[in-house]
Amino acid sequence: MGENDTERGRDIYRERTATVATDRGDGPAVVFAHGTLMDRTMFDPQLAALSDEYRCVAYDLRARTDRYADEYDLDDLADDYAALLDGLDIDSAVLVGMSMGGFTALRAAERHPDRVDGIVLVDSDAGTHSEDDRKQYRLLIDRLKDVGHATDASIEVARHQLFGETTREQRPELVDRWARKWATYPGLAVHNEMASWLDRDDFTATAEELDVPALVTHGEEDVSIEMAKAEATADALDAELARIPEAGHSSNLENPEATNAALREFLAGV
Repeated sequence: MGENDTERGRDIYRERTATVATDRGDGPAVVFAHGTLMDRTMFDPQLAALSDEYRCVAYDLRARTDRYADEYDLDDLADDYAALLDGLDIDSAVLVGMSMGGFTALRAAERHPDRVDGIVLVDSDAGTHSEDDRKQYRLLIDRLKDVGHATDASIEVARHQLFGETTREQRPELVDRWARKWATYPGLAVHNEMASWLDRDDFTATAEELDVPALVTHGEEDVSIEMAKAEATADALDAELARIPEAGHSSNLENPEATNAALREFLAGV
């Protein structure tokens, strides 16, 4: 992909901000970046709870926009965050990122330190996936690219990867609603969003050098990124780790009360 394509992809955040972001409340800015297969609405519980004190902005990363066919990496996504702030006329913000959004938040803190007041990693980590996991993911995303859409098998896998056992048992309608969304995604969109982080470098050593307030929140039932990785990431960032009970990989959506309490306490100290 050429530089012009890269800039056009970034310009949607500067010039068409209202089409890719939800902006609520007044006060210090808090920006929310979603994870793979999700979209900005996964942060509706946080916007509803925190917009009484903060300007809360949730935005769609490229995979959920009309630039989904572009090839991009996590550095591009970090630069998109800065472009979004330009479009919103925001100097700097706390960046809350879930999973892929957390990978993005770490790199935004490195690439744009003057625009990141703090980071919150929701079910994310500074490390990498194992080579076995990478091989399995590559097979999956190549299949989706070839087929052109999500398969029943891939959606079933996502149900277990994205949501914890408690949510699947007690709130099946929530999981079903997201599964219906996944079925509508172009296969190339999912391929490119997973390819953006699949071969990422280990960021742990860089995270140790970041001079930014940080919080790590992690679902106790997360099977996509195990708790040990969250613990290691919190150590690298010198951050508190908030363990979110009865929640999996989408812990902010599955247990918003516990997540919002941790967020509010963190934000008050930034």
